Amino acid sequence: MIVFIIGVSGCGKSTIAKMLSEATGIPYFDADDFHPPANVDKMRRGEALTDEDRASWLETLSENAQKWDKENGAILACSALKEKYRRILSRNLDRCIWVFLSGSFELILERIKERKDHYMGTALLQSQFDALEIPAYGMHIDITETPEEIIKKIKSVL
Repeated sequence: MIVFIIGVSGCGKSTIAKMLSEATGIPYFDADDFHPPANVDKMRRGEALTDEDRASWLETLSENAQKWDKENGAILACSALKEKYRRILSRNLDRCIWVFLSGSFELILERIKERKDHYMGTALLQSQFDALEIPAYGMHIDITETPEEIIKKIKSVL
């Protein structure tokens, strides 16, 4: 099984995915770690990624998800902003669960301002909200809840 923790940058995907991994023993991966250097450089410059920029990254993630699904499963923190991205990510998976972390632009902007040493700055947040296609499926969790409450909700579905 693959658990996708999705949402815009700064919504808490990595935090929740790491905590869920610790609580369940399912391995954790961060999709940001799979970006090619050109994508990271572009985001550091405050430039939004295009679908073309994301294509090889999504393919790499999809291939890894298929491998992880056959092994011990995985919890993947990944923006997965558009439906077509989610279709690529879930291709050929036996079972996957989507957890969409939602919050207001203002709250997430404040969270991003507090982050240290992350290449995704505040300049790109609006582009993330503009690209976001909220899934009509999966779990939808408000990020104003505590991380512990969020983990409890996700575990109840697992």
